[in-house]
Amino acid sequence: MKTRGLRNNNPGNIRRGEAWQGMAPVQSDAEFVTFESPVWGIRAMNRILSTYYHTYGLKTVRDIISRWAPPAENDTPSYINAVANDMGVSPTATLRLPEQAPALTAAIIHHENGLQPYSEQTVAEGVARGWGTVNA
Repeated sequence: MKTRGLRNNNPGNIRRGEAWQGMAPVQSDAEFVTFESPVWGIRAMNRILSTYYHTYGLKTVRDIISRWAPPAENDTPSYINAVANDMGVSPTATLRLPEQAPALTAAIIHHENGLQPYSEQTVAEGVARGWGTVNA
């Protein structure tokens, strides 16, 4: 059975609130956004990651995941360590984004869903759309 994030094409488990490009016309989940395809969910993740990086100056796995997955609802230290381990970096190393965004995205998807089922191409397309390196 698919996880909620995979069922919703929202592998980052983004909560409902603002309107996103690629939202499904019917929002069947009361708490989390449902997207038309995984690319749109990955794009939304990367719009958020881009804002964290450029607007808030969050440049390490520790900083990014502390905001992405706050301790009030997550085991944030474990999440930080899992993402850093998946990426092969220290939690406090300065990331080079968007260059490392595909690895960061894949690691977040893996932690949020227990697996990362998407092809490199799907992740790369969502990342490129999210960081504005392609239109859409």
